[in-house]
Amino acid sequence: MTLTAAPTAHVWTLEGGLTAAFERRKGPGFALDLRVPVGSAHDPVGREGSAGVLEEWLSKGAGGKDARQFQDALDDLGVRRSGGVGPEATRFGVSGLLADLPAALGLLADLLRRPALPPEDLPVLADLARQDLEGLEDSPPDLLAVGARRLAFPRDPASPFAGYAHPASGTPEGLARLSVDGLRAFLGRYGTRGSVVGLVADADPAEMRALLERAFAGWQAGEAGVVPADFRPGLRAHLSHAEAEQTHLSVTAPGVSPRSPGWLAWQVALTALSGGSASRLFHAVREERGLAYHVSASPILLGGQGFLSAYAGSTPGRAPETLEVLLAELARLPQGLTGAEFERARAGLTASVVFGAESLRARASGLTRDLAVFGQVRSVAALRAQLAALTLDGVNTVLAGYRPADHATIVTLGPGEQFA
Repeated sequence: MTLTAAPTAHVWTLEGGLTAAFERRKGPGFALDLRVPVGSAHDPVGREGSAGVLEEWLSKGAGGKDARQFQDALDDLGVRRSGGVGPEATRFGVSGLLADLPAALGLLADLLRRPALPPEDLPVLADLARQDLEGLEDSPPDLLAVGARRLAFPRDPASPFAGYAHPASGTPEGLARLSVDGLRAFLGRYGTRGSVVGLVADADPAEMRALLERAFAGWQAGEAGVVPADFRPGLRAHLSHAEAEQTHLSVTAPGVSPRSPGWLAWQVALTALSGGSASRLFHAVREERGLAYHVSASPILLGGQGFLSAYAGSTPGRAPETLEVLLAELARLPQGLTGAEFERARAGLTASVVFGAESLRARASGLTRDLAVFGQVRSVAALRAQLAALTLDGVNTVLAGYRPADHATIVTLGPGEQFA
């Protein structure tokens, strides 16, 4: 059954329950993106790292081919493979020439439905994950991001899921408990239920639907479940890092849900706040006071909710002032944008929508993201029209009731046992 989504897109529910979106675009290539709703937040408690290690393990052969043969088959086609594990989903992508789509799709289906999962590779993959964890110590911003998630989104003690308080690589204790049988059981969460596939190619829609039906026929249903993001407002913590030369600041605050009518207005506001050299944060923190070379604010989506995440890195002596200025900029958002800020931010967002859809791979991942996050495919033309319809008064009405500074949770990382 074909569902109406956007003028240029077809959205289908395939026979096995998999949701697919197809967009026809002229050109010799194709791009496909598959989003499986199993991420690091779904790691079982005590076996953190399951999703990340499993994604790597799946690449070690499939469909009767060992790891080398499987990679050679992709290379023979000239296909580019992409993907990775996020908090809420694991993505698998392939792109190449249109003539090679059936073979590439067959290989991807083999990876999901007939993986080899050689037991001898599991200890090696777990060790690589441990090395990733050790590497966090050399990247204070990444270490801060983990600490900020741990404080702002603690695990629900009643949940079987580990939640958002650990990186995709897991934890040393969790990696030590991974087992062949345990990860094979965890693979049972993969399936058509909640998964979405996006395909962009210059081909007949009916033929593409039939191709997807054949490739994923018989794929198990799996399990789909959203891990709630229980945000804890108003908390503060400092992480001591003796080797850090800077003090790094993280501010997490409530935002706007992606399915809320105020979502686009909030995006415009965030662009005005942190969308380039004319943005409020760039001007107030860097240009006017020279407090930090890098400062930013961006939306994050967890558990179907939107949150604001802001970051700055400063010298230890000027970090308190940097944080004060950052919070002050968040605190004046309810006062609204000026006309110039509104027009500049809206133009920047419109440009990002247009150019972000130019790449086949970006558009394929955009199709799956739209279905998973917004419940529908948003065409570029529709998004441009929605942005054009926004008004300064409408954006400022949304901002009038938005007070992120009042509910911010703050984590700092740097030298010393306490934040100055």
